[in-house]
Amino acid sequence: MEIESFRALLTEQGQALLAELRGFTADQELALATRLRREYPAELVRAAFEQARLRQRAEAKFGADAASMYFTQHGVEQATRRSVAEWRAGRFAALGVERLADLCCGIGGDAIALARAGITVLAVDRDELTCEVARANAAALGVAELVEVRCADVADVDTNGFDAVFTDPARRTSRGRVFDPEAYSPPLSWAVEAARRTPFGALKVAPGIPHELVPEGAEAEWVSDRGEVKEAVLWFGTAAAEPYRATLLPGPHSLAGGALPDPPVGPVGRYLYEPDGAVIRGRMVAEVVASVNGRLLDPMIAYVTSDELHPTPYAQAYELSDVLPYNVKKLKALVKERRIGTVVIKKRGASVVPEELRRQLKPSGPNAVTVIVARTAAGPVMMLGQPAGLAM
Repeated sequence: MEIESFRALLTEQGQALLAELRGFTADQELALATRLRREYPAELVRAAFEQARLRQRAEAKFGADAASMYFTQHGVEQATRRSVAEWRAGRFAALGVERLADLCCGIGGDAIALARAGITVLAVDRDELTCEVARANAAALGVAELVEVRCADVADVDTNGFDAVFTDPARRTSRGRVFDPEAYSPPLSWAVEAARRTPFGALKVAPGIPHELVPEGAEAEWVSDRGEVKEAVLWFGTAAAEPYRATLLPGPHSLAGGALPDPPVGPVGRYLYEPDGAVIRGRMVAEVVASVNGRLLDPMIAYVTSDELHPTPYAQAYELSDVLPYNVKKLKALVKERRIGTVVIKKRGASVVPEELRRQLKPSGPNAVTVIVARTAAGPVMMLGQPAGLAM
């Protein structure tokens, strides 16, 4: 979208057109576009339809806010999910932050969450269209008085006098994702120094960042939302007692750790626990093992087993009915015998393709089962069971 087209959407005519497109569906598009082009300039109609589609896509991240917000294609893909942004803003507010520089602010998702938490924000981005969108979003959601949007290179921004800096570097180029943190824009080393220049700092990084790249003195936090890992953040100035944290949303549930020794390994018990992805990324499986009085199935696989059932928000528990050596023919017979029509397949450390295995099983019937295939010291096993319902 060109910046002139976006500005046209903010006019009275553009707002009227966007209002007409609220809730439109794909099957209505042709007839609706034909009619609207008789009433509005063709370029404005095109821009409005693009914006309406982006708002529909953004609803998964922003909920009801999306209907009033503005987006770019890149902005929808890269913006922080509202629940995650609100969690981070809450952490900043709890630290006593009142004034924050949001570097690489994008369309303003984090800036809005920070402002809603009562923090005054300087939101900086070097792309002019992105800044226009961020400014419009702050106004649309009623926090413009707390958010100053500045179009500039973040390297030119003086952060003296701010309580905190939050940096969300670009981790994509025209060629795709960037995996080397020094190839971020700005690079990881620059962002770390920026975070250390204020009392508090946070730096968003890819969830797969190697632990050895976590700077000394930083707290690394992995955040998941409804079981899906969304991001990792390096925090500075928090004086955290533990180096790693896993935060699960909604909740929130936050587990700090990373200092326990490697947990024991042993045979499969009555219950199997599958830790949340944020726990696994943060290498805090040992904390889950300790909390359920359990053990690992294999030293390199994040499946925890126990003879006891313990409620924990950090892992999904399964009560096992069968633990057998992995054998497709035997599994197929069990599925048929028990009239199982719904099969959820999970696997770790085993060369199993869930979709292919499901086709081989030919499930049919009213019952359901979870099949977990995993490597153990005794060889690959298949564990059949049901969710125990104690994930919180």
